[in-house]
This record gives sequence, structure tokens and C-alpha cells, in this order.
Amino acid sequence: MSQHKGKFMKQGNVAVLVRRILGAGVLSLVVSNAMADQSVLIGLAGPLTGPSARIGKDLENGAQLAIDDVNKTHPVIDGQAVTFKLLSEDDQSDPKVAVTVAQRLVDSGVAGVVGHWNTGTSIPAARIYHDAGIAQVAPVATGHAYTEQGFDTSFRVMGHDDDGGNYAALYAVKNLQAKRIAVLDDGTAFGQGLADAFIKSLKAQGVTIVDREYIDDKTLDFSPVLTAIRSKNADLIFFGGVDSQAALLARRIKQLDIKATLMGAGGFVSQTFLTLAQKQGDGVVALEPGLPLDKMPGGKAFDQQYRARYHHPIELHAPFAYDATRVLIDAMEKANSVDPDKYLPVLHHIDYQGVTGEISFDAQGNLKNPSFTVYKDINNQWVPVDVVGGKKS
Repeated sequence: MSQHKGKFMKQGNVAVLVRRILGAGVLSLVVSNAMADQSVLIGLAGPLTGPSARIGKDLENGAQLAIDDVNKTHPVIDGQAVTFKLLSEDDQSDPKVAVTVAQRLVDSGVAGVVGHWNTGTSIPAARIYHDAGIAQVAPVATGHAYTEQGFDTSFRVMGHDDDGGNYAALYAVKNLQAKRIAVLDDGTAFGQGLADAFIKSLKAQGVTIVDREYIDDKTLDFSPVLTAIRSKNADLIFFGGVDSQAALLARRIKQLDIKATLMGAGGFVSQTFLTLAQKQGDGVVALEPGLPLDKMPGGKAFDQQYRARYHHPIELHAPFAYDATRVLIDAMEKANSVDPDKYLPVLHHIDYQGVTGEISFDAQGNLKNPSFTVYKDINNQWVPVDVVGGKKS
């Protein structure tokens, strides 16, 4: 048995109780059977309170479904029956809180972590997990900087923003025929990184933006930046930000009668956007990592399972949290160990067929051959209109 195994496997309480009642050496078969039930903790870190709580809960729901599905198979690792359990922590989408949460998960003895949601929290948390030697599989965290830190414990199961920003810029120019493009970002690691990647791709195409504006992720009044953008006669506004602000931005663009298409790349395509934007969201274009739910290999079945369990539709990224959890556990099962020293090399070379598609990682821990889907808000519904990237046959 690995010297670390006891750290990640916890003896069932039943065994302790039996030993106390019966004494050592009595009914050893009962005790050994009870002791065979070992708990393995999988950490989940994300925003479970605050403005992004709906997304954090969606991630938690997806991860819990994965845990439940694995446990139904009665997994055995290193000759012992194990039960996986999810330990969730709320990072509030705050980088400082994320560091505290990461350390708390490590101290709790988790065998691996699914999280965090956004790039700003994943970057500082990654060092904590690396120093502890445990895997962090991010279901989202699309900023390339997360894996560019070079930690061999960091992974992600969707495409990063260097690719997303590039594909979005190519689509804006070639498909949307945009000529005068303004760029706005929300000041977060995600928003800035995405906007920078978008601009870099435009420059490679010989396109110069007409304006670059900045807000923060708590801005509610978009009139000042939109007034500046309107003066530049922009025909497309690219926003590096997420759904709740994007919806308010879309409404204000329509209210000010600005004749420009609003475009994003990651974090727009949710029920929240549709609810907040209403009719004013019509025509918004968004590129999102991954395939449309109904085009994912296991998407339809997962959607049904999710609705049956939680009685509401998927908010945004639950399928990716499910796959992040399953691929982490699959590496443990293939390594026949919950010791990161043994399962991490397996995770680096894994080829897992998930709900969202094929999952394997490059040397940095990024998803290989990521797909992206272009959506358009048509009559207050997100409609897939194109798929870019993915594995080329």
C-alpha cells in the first residue's frame, strides 16, 4: 500500500463502531468487510454564493452526478471497495478566498479537485494544489494563463481563450463581415485575456480595432463606454465578460439604438442571459467552448438525467464538471490507486470518452482538439449556428 494511501482513503465509521462494540479479534470477517468500505474525497471548488452562485451550483450538480454514477458501479481500487464523496467549498469567485479554499481542501485530504470555475481563482489556487501534489481538473477556467504556469497538476476539459479568441475573431471578420470592431472587457483575468486574444487574432488578419474600452465586473452603467464606442461608428462590439453583464450590455445597446452586433466568447450562453436580456438580446452572437448539448456524445442522456435529478435545466457548464470528475476518477481507477504520485502520470496520458466528447491532454494539461460552437440569440433562444475547431479527420 502506498505511504500516501491513508491520507486519501478514510476507513468507514462502521468498522470503528464494530471494533468498539465487539473488541479486537471478534468477528474479524465483519470488521474486515466493514473496513473495506473506504471513502475517497473529491474536492469541488467554485462560487456557491454571490452573483455567480447559479454557475457554481451547476458545477456542483454536475460533479455530484458523476460521483453518484461512479459509486453505482461499486468501484474497487487496490483490492478495496471505495465510495467517492464530494467535498464542496465556496470560493465566491474571489482569488483570495480561492487560496484559502484550496488549502482547506488539501488539509481535508481530498485525493483531487474539480475546480475552480474562473481563471482568476484557478491561477492562485493551482499553486496550492501543485505544492500538495494533487490534481486540479478545471471544468472551465478558460484563461490560458492557468495552464501556462507550468504545473504538472493542472488540467482543463474545455478549450482555452487563446483558441476561443482566435476563432471568435476569425468568425467576426469572415462570417459576420465586421469592418469596424470595438473591444470591451470586464477587467478580470478571463475577460482581459480573452479580449487580448481576440485583438491578437484581428491583427494577424490585418484588422485594426476602432476602440478599446474597459469596465470592471461590477459595472452596471454602460452608457459612458457605449457613448465612446458609438462615436467610433463600430459595427461589432466584442465583450470579454460573462452572461449577467452581457445581458445588461445588450439591453443598453438596443436602448441607445447602437447599430452594432454584440459578440462574446465564453460565458454568454446561459439561461441567465436570456432571462435578463429578454427581447433586447436578439441578434447577440457568442462563441462557447464545446459542442452544443444535443451534439455532445452523451449530451441528450445527461440533460435528461440532470433534469430528472434537479428539476430544472442545465445552467451552463454542468456537463464539463461531470466529465472533469469522471476523468479524474478514471485515472485513479486505471492507476489502481488514489495516490496522486501514481494516478497523475495516467491522467497526463488518458484518453477518456466523456459526455462532452473525447478528453485527452497536451503537455500543459490543456484539452487536445477543443471544439467551439457559435450561437446566436434568436427570439430569446440560443441557437447553434456553426461549430469550429475540433479534431480534424
